[in-house]
Amino acid sequence: MTEAFLQYVWQYQLLEGPLTTTDGQLVCVMNVGMLNRDAGPDFISSRLRIGDMEWAGNVEVHVKSSDWNKHRHSQDHAYDNVVLHVVYEHDAEVLVCGERKLPTVELKHFIPIVLWNNYEALLAPPDAREIACADKLHDIPSVQFNAYLERLLVERLQRKTEMVRRMLKESNGSWEHVCYWMIAHYFGGVTNALTFELLAKATDYRLLSRWKDNPQRLEALLFGQAGLLESDFQDDYPQLLRSDYTALRAGAKLSPLAGHLWRFFRLRPSAFPTLRISQFAQLLAKNPNLFSQLLDSSDLERLESFFMVAASDYWTTHYQFDAPSRPCKKTTGKPFVVGLIINAWIPLLFEYGVQHGSEEHKELALELLTQLRPEKNKIVTYWNNAGVGVENAFQSQALIQLYNEYCKNKKCLQCRLGYYAISKT
Repeated sequence: MTEAFLQYVWQYQLLEGPLTTTDGQLVCVMNVGMLNRDAGPDFISSRLRIGDMEWAGNVEVHVKSSDWNKHRHSQDHAYDNVVLHVVYEHDAEVLVCGERKLPTVELKHFIPIVLWNNYEALLAPPDAREIACADKLHDIPSVQFNAYLERLLVERLQRKTEMVRRMLKESNGSWEHVCYWMIAHYFGGVTNALTFELLAKATDYRLLSRWKDNPQRLEALLFGQAGLLESDFQDDYPQLLRSDYTALRAGAKLSPLAGHLWRFFRLRPSAFPTLRISQFAQLLAKNPNLFSQLLDSSDLERLESFFMVAASDYWTTHYQFDAPSRPCKKTTGKPFVVGLIINAWIPLLFEYGVQHGSEEHKELALELLTQLRPEKNKIVTYWNNAGVGVENAFQSQALIQLYNEYCKNKKCLQCRLGYYAISKT
């Protein structure tokens, strides 16, 4: 038995028969109160009738009554207003403030055994599946399931927009700079995201704007600032970039990153930072005012073409400097573009709507997710294997949030699907 499970059955009142205290008084729960995940009693602002007396106060939950003394609640004034002790096993009387006997409900007489069996099955499914409640998902009404997905999507967007708010503060409220940084962050992928963000912050957006008509200069500036032009090159193109950067660096007093920060190991060649930096330079040359132009691009097809760019000609036969490869045009590609829109642009657009009180922009962000195809990754595959059809990015983002925050951490008691799985009798 766990305290978390007892909190769960008390919160949802999944109990059998009329409740009574250990000394036989009838307990009527008028308002279960709010579950408190911070310090202090487990449920606050509860309303109860115990015998003939109505009480307003807090409820504390333990596996055993003696845990009250073990946790030294008698010495903590935060527990002075506890009016009911809810325990699985009553093994000791408890006094509040050293004098008032605390009424106690012993739950082992009122919990249906099937609830605990269902909960144990979720914690340790016999086939070790990734989605513990997979065999019970078909029992959940689609209306409730879809409503929960909407809530999960908002949770995920709120987590992603924390980065937007941090960057807004750092840039003194410049949406153009935040857009530039966010897109740079995603261009780095999982492996080089932070380094790409550092590159963007080390290279002033206004300086890049001066060279919007000269993609080669943009590449020289970005590769130089990335610390990737420090070698003695054999090819003419990197030598030319280094020469351009040397002149730019002296004039603008630039400080490059350390080249060793970039990671190539275990990356697919198409995701090498050298290619991504060239593609990023082409994107900036093609769209000098990123945020303003994106804000005017409400059509998905236009958005996708906005981010569809190819690295410069040198990279058609290279993945790294001085390392020739078979000719291949190095474009950003549809999966990358879709991921960029989902992870960089949509959180930015949604937060812009929040900051400006614009329902239109928030709704557009959500609408774009319904139009985009779902990501292809192992988490989406888990849900497909569990029989959940994932039709668009709205659903895949919500299900990724559900898996990462609840399924992976076995937080079934805090999950709406877990509620259905456990309470189904």
